[in-house]
Amino acid sequence: MKKKTAFFCQNCGYEASKWMGQCPVCHEWNTMVEETVQKSSGSTKDRIAAAGGAARVRPATLASIEMYAEDKVSSGIDELDRVLGGGIVKGSMLLVGGDPGIGKSTLLLQVCRNVSEAGHELLYVSGEESLKQIKLRAARLGEFTEHLKLLSETNLDTIADIITETKPEMVVIDSIQTMFNENVQAAPGSVSQVRETTGVLLKVAKTLGISVFIIGHVTKEGAVAGPRVLEHMVDTVLYFEGDTKANYRILRGVKNRFGSTDEIGVFEMNEDGLREVKNPSEFMLSGRPENASGSVVTCCMEGTRPLLVEIQALVCDTNFGFPRRQATGTDYNRVNLLMAVLEKRVGMRLSNSDAYVNIAGGMKVGEPAVDLGIVMAVASSFKNRAIDPKLVCFGEVGLSGEVRAVSQANNRVSEAKRLGFTTVVMPESSISQVRDVKGVKLIGVKSVADAMELI
Repeated sequence: MKKKTAFFCQNCGYEASKWMGQCPVCHEWNTMVEETVQKSSGSTKDRIAAAGGAARVRPATLASIEMYAEDKVSSGIDELDRVLGGGIVKGSMLLVGGDPGIGKSTLLLQVCRNVSEAGHELLYVSGEESLKQIKLRAARLGEFTEHLKLLSETNLDTIADIITETKPEMVVIDSIQTMFNENVQAAPGSVSQVRETTGVLLKVAKTLGISVFIIGHVTKEGAVAGPRVLEHMVDTVLYFEGDTKANYRILRGVKNRFGSTDEIGVFEMNEDGLREVKNPSEFMLSGRPENASGSVVTCCMEGTRPLLVEIQALVCDTNFGFPRRQATGTDYNRVNLLMAVLEKRVGMRLSNSDAYVNIAGGMKVGEPAVDLGIVMAVASSFKNRAIDPKLVCFGEVGLSGEVRAVSQANNRVSEAKRLGFTTVVMPESSISQVRDVKGVKLIGVKSVADAMELI
């Protein structure tokens, strides 16, 4: 009997009956691969029914659904709970992605230790490491209780049998690209395998009320490897960012059905695992030079958390006919726009100068409120005049050179005061938002020209 095959896009998961050079959905080239298609045997449904989790489904009204505080379980890590929206929701599926060696497995192993200490049953499934290798890594993190069970397996049927038999409260799959379903005639990590394996785990999670963490590899572009439909299937998608050569790590939520996607968690990698950074502003400003031109501190908001970061700028005469521009940690086009505003509205001749802008500490900032900080850093370097090290500035800059109001101005000023800053340069229209913050000098500016007078 001839096997039925189909072509799948490795980027978005689009299925076609014939090969195409360009995917018609995501428009990527040379991503279509041929895989064998075979219908599922339905063993998962039978397995869940045998576990007593396949009660007949009936529609319900919103009023009849009861919510309990214990429907969310704390991970024992405040930074992770902040990103998740208060804790781990029972029956949810969470995808954690990040570069190799960034600390995904370490983070989830620490979560397993904390949750198991609270008396919850957990199962850690690894398809990449043996049990001895997991123990070697766990020895750095501390003592573990008997509530945590380890399993080194890649066969999905075996894993599903153990889950339905033991019924743990939380399961960690490390990683989804190593798992394979015998009903799918494709290699582990392929589009078909990742999609079908995730589908089976999702059904187990929703039916039995088990929280499932999935670790996913990332591509060279930084996206989770496999079909894009993988991110649509899960409830929460978390990305672990940072340079593997640096100590800090940033956990960011890009999808969350149970909370905001604006929050971030900051961690520091130590010999004994990941440590929470309770005060990320102080961490980002450590090692800041004093009395150096081109350096200014600004305040951006990551969800409800104000974060002080240092903006560095270096402006020098160009040695070529075409000046060079470079931006690290912020939008390159935005920097060019702000420099054009300085030329047009202030008369600062930057057309014959190279300009380099950097967000110190490796942070990536895209909020418009940092515009004023970039403008002042560039102007400070161009004029070679240092800015008061106890000064913080924030505000959005428009094309007419005006400084526009920003949100949560009171929280930004309070954070600046807490870290010992004495002067805040901000939009004049936002000063009315600041209440009950004493000991800080507030300077309101209407335009970029007003801010330049401070330099």
